[in-house]
Amino acid sequence: MQRSGDERTVIFFPEGAFGPTNNCVGIAEVLRNRGHRVVFVAEESFAGTLAARGFEERLMRLKPKPEEPEAPGQFWKDFIRDTAPQFRRPTIEQLEGLVLPIWSELVDGSRYVEPRLREIFDEVVPDVIVQDNVVAFPAVVSAGIPWVRIMSCNPLEMRDPDLPPTFSGYPSDDRSGWEEFAKEHQRTHGDLWADFDRFCVESGAPHLGFLDFIHESPFLNLSLYPAEADYERSRPLSPTWERLDSCVRDTEARFELPQTLRAPHGALVYLSLGSLGSADVGLMMRLIEILAKTPHRYIVSKGPQHELIELADNMWGEEYLPQPAILPQVDLVIAHGGNNTVTECFHFGRPMVVLPLFWDQYDSARRIGELGFGARLPSDSFEPGDLIDAMDRLLADADLRSRLRMTAVRVQSLRGTVRAADRIERVATEERPVASGRIRG
Repeated sequence: MQRSGDERTVIFFPEGAFGPTNNCVGIAEVLRNRGHRVVFVAEESFAGTLAARGFEERLMRLKPKPEEPEAPGQFWKDFIRDTAPQFRRPTIEQLEGLVLPIWSELVDGSRYVEPRLREIFDEVVPDVIVQDNVVAFPAVVSAGIPWVRIMSCNPLEMRDPDLPPTFSGYPSDDRSGWEEFAKEHQRTHGDLWADFDRFCVESGAPHLGFLDFIHESPFLNLSLYPAEADYERSRPLSPTWERLDSCVRDTEARFELPQTLRAPHGALVYLSLGSLGSADVGLMMRLIEILAKTPHRYIVSKGPQHELIELADNMWGEEYLPQPAILPQVDLVIAHGGNNTVTECFHFGRPMVVLPLFWDQYDSARRIGELGFGARLPSDSFEPGDLIDAMDRLLADADLRSRLRMTAVRVQSLRGTVRAADRIERVATEERPVASGRIRG
């Protein structure tokens, strides 16, 4: 516990989704236990979620209030549900049909919330602001307060000429298609980026990097991705970048395996497409139909459309599950490739079958497959036999299990939440850049 004179006020500002919020919670718990004041800036649909964990909340909106009450992150759940047909298209076509609309919504949200953020910062008077977002908020950058960026997406978010284009899902050892994808990215996103860059500058923030929608912090930047799966860069990131490898929160929830899944036969498998991906009910039901015919047992995260998802006899699930408490108990994970789930699987040493849907999930799916940490399947066109064969191969791979166990031991020993809290404390206290240089290539 810190002495009262050492207390700092830390604002956490995560994106309005459970993945970034949970990452921030893990770090925030460490800081709170050290005696610091922790305040979360949360979208109104999350009201009470952080307070239930003992944190202060300051609420905001990213767009006008709807007439109907919202569940946490409801906007993005609805958005993904309505745009699910785009998941079936090649990633280069998703740039215009899915990725651009997402960026447009994010940019509109940044514009809309700017006055409210300034009100919050003036009221709370933080010593440091920690944001886990993919889009810039000029109020954060221009507040005159040290700020920290958490990048809880695949590391390709920080582009490099010798690495595949962000969101492409293209292989690292084959450059065919890279240039075409990059040109299409510029064609589809150039106007939106230029307009948003002007808004940032007019709001007191620096210019954005070309086709970047968020600034790099001059104080501290934290990357959440294990070294075993990270990329070798031709241009090292600045010394203010530090790789945390994982940022898994301590969960108060314990998970006791339901009686119906305690039979000794078959493997125990966890199925989760994330709070957003599971809104694709058609894909969820197809997976359930295939997996119902296997000899294995399944824990299923049903997600926001839980009332529409009927499980088979060899399955048990609920709308939301304590994933960090479940992963140590299972043999295999079937997931969408969201960064939160990917890093937690490495943290606990679990192989993955990845069915990417959108955003950076294609990049992580490709990376996991090409490094042999799991299997990558196309979510729109896999055959039942493809999924079953991938599961059988991973479950039988003793060398992979050993490799992942060693990775888990190393990653857990690094205590990512504690190291992040240490660095954030330094920024709050010293008000200057914290250089680690831990991501060189």
